[in-house]
Amino acid sequence: MSSQITPLQADVRGDVRGEIFPVLTAEQISRIRPVSTLRKVKAGEILFEPGDSDVPVFVVLSGSLEIVQPDRRGERLIVKHEAGNFTGEMTVISGRPALGRGRVTADGEFLELSNEALRTLVARDEELSEIFMRAFILRRVQLINRGQGNVILLGSQHSAKTLRLREFLTRNGHPHTYVDLDTDKSYQDLLDRFHVTVDQIPVVICNNRTVLRSPSIQELARCLGLNAHITAAEVRDVVIVGAGPAGLAAAVYAASEGLDALVIEADSPGGQAGSSSKIENYLGFPMGISGQELAGRAAAQAQKFGAKVLIANNVTKLDCEQRPYELSVDCGHVIRARTVVIASGAQYNKPNIDNLKKFEGQGVYYGATYLEAQLCGDDEVIVVGGGNSAGQAAVYLSQTASEVHILVRAQQLSETMSRYLIQRIDENPAIEMHYCTELVGMEGDSQLERVTWRDTKTGETSTHDIRHVFIMAGASPRTGWLKDCVALDDKGFILTGRDLDPVLHDFKWPLSRVPQMLETSLPGVFAVGDVRAGNVKRVASAVGEGSISIYMVHRVLAEL
Repeated sequence: MSSQITPLQADVRGDVRGEIFPVLTAEQISRIRPVSTLRKVKAGEILFEPGDSDVPVFVVLSGSLEIVQPDRRGERLIVKHEAGNFTGEMTVISGRPALGRGRVTADGEFLELSNEALRTLVARDEELSEIFMRAFILRRVQLINRGQGNVILLGSQHSAKTLRLREFLTRNGHPHTYVDLDTDKSYQDLLDRFHVTVDQIPVVICNNRTVLRSPSIQELARCLGLNAHITAAEVRDVVIVGAGPAGLAAAVYAASEGLDALVIEADSPGGQAGSSSKIENYLGFPMGISGQELAGRAAAQAQKFGAKVLIANNVTKLDCEQRPYELSVDCGHVIRARTVVIASGAQYNKPNIDNLKKFEGQGVYYGATYLEAQLCGDDEVIVVGGGNSAGQAAVYLSQTASEVHILVRAQQLSETMSRYLIQRIDENPAIEMHYCTELVGMEGDSQLERVTWRDTKTGETSTHDIRHVFIMAGASPRTGWLKDCVALDDKGFILTGRDLDPVLHDFKWPLSRVPQMLETSLPGVFAVGDVRAGNVKRVASAVGEGSISIYMVHRVLAEL
C-alpha cells in the first residue's frame, strides 16, 4: 500500500480503506500468475487513457503507478498503487471505457490480467472473487461520492433536460461532476470559449475533450462509449428486454449458468423500482435498500458472470416470423436470439391534464430519489398514487418537505399499499391524505407554480400554490413494440401459460406441447414482471419470475 494518502483514499476510514485498496498476499498473487502476463514497466509509461476499452487489471509486483483524471486544470490524482495493490473498478466488469489515466511512477514489474482472464479467475477462486468485486464496487462508490468521473455536466436546476441527464448518469452509477450554472458562475468563461449559447444548455464534456450541447440520452451514452462493447454479429442464447428487477434476475441466472445473455434497457437499470428511495419489504434487507442500489448490485452481479447490457436503447420491433428471433433496436442494430425474455415493465399512468408534458422535469417527476428531493427543498409537495411506490416516496419526501399531500382516487389504501407503509403515513404529521381526489389542473410559466385538484365525491375543486408533483399512479405495460406478435389482454399486458388457453388457437401455436408457465403465445418467448398479465406488483415476485424464466429457457434451448 502506498504510504501517500491520495484524495480517494483520504475519504475512508483505515479499515474500509483496506477493502477498497487491499494489499494482496504473496500466496494470493501466486494464484493470479497462471492466468496473467508478466510485464516490465518504466516510469512515465502510460498504461491506459480515459475512454480506452478492454483495459486490463494490473497487479503491482514492484514499482508503482498512479491513476489520474485529466481536467481543464491539468490532472487530479485519484490513487497511487504500490506493491500488492491492483488497478480497476466497475468498468473492468462492465467492459465499458476507462475513466482515468494509468501512469507508471517507478520502474518495476506488473502482472497484466485481461478481462477474460479476470472472469476465469473470479469464477474459480472464491476468495479472490470477493476481494476484486468488493474493491471494484467500493471504488466506484467513492468516485461517485467525490464526483470524480470522466464527465462534467453543466446545467440548471430549472432545466428538465438537465434533470434527465443527471438521472441517467446517477442511475447508471456513472461518476460525474455536476455544475449548477444558476449558482456557480466560474464556468462561464469555459462556456464562452466553446461559444455555448443559453439554448444549448445543458452542456456535457466527455473525457475532457468532446463537448455535447443539449445532448439526448443516446448521444451521451455514445460519447461515453457505454455500449461500445456490444456487437450484433452473434446469435444470443437469450435476449432480455428490460433491466428492472425481473430482467436483471434473468440476466444473473442466465449468465451464471453459462448462457450468452444480452440485456437491452431503454434507460437505466432498475425499472420503476430503481426510482424508489427505499424498498423495505424485500427479503434479506431488514434496514431497507434503495432501488438504485439494488439495481446497481444486480447489474454488477450479472456482468460479473458475463452478461452484456445495452443501455439507452429501445427495442422497436420483434420479428416473430422466423427463428432465431430478430429484435430491431433504435440504434440501428438487429439482435438475433434463440430465446427472448420480455421484462420491459410498465410506466405510470399520467393524469389527463393538457399541459402536463410542459412541466415534466420542471415540477412534475416520476421518481423520488435524492436528486428530485434536492430540487424540492422544504417546499410542499404532492404525491399522486396509492401503491407502495407512492407510499415510499411520500415517507421519503416527508423528511425534507414542509408537507406532503397524497392524492388517491380510492376511499382507502388497504387494497393497494403494504400495511407497514400505511401505518407510517398515518403516524407522520407531515403527510396529509386526500382520498377520492384527483389532480385536474396545472399552471405556471416555465416552471410549475400551482395545481388544482378535485374531490370526486362532492365535485369541489381547489387551487394550491404547490410547485412539485410526483406521479406514481397506476401502470400501463410497455408492449407497443410487440404489435401482433404475442397475445395480450384487454389492457395490453402479455398473456402467458394457462391464461393463453382461450386464445392460443388464434395465434397458431406450432408445438405439440402447451406453453410453459411464463411462456407467451410465441414459443421460446417469455414474459416476466410488471409487463405480464396477472403479475404480483412486488420486487420479490419480479425477481422470482425472472429467475424461473431461465429454467424454462434451458428447456426451450434443448428443443432446438
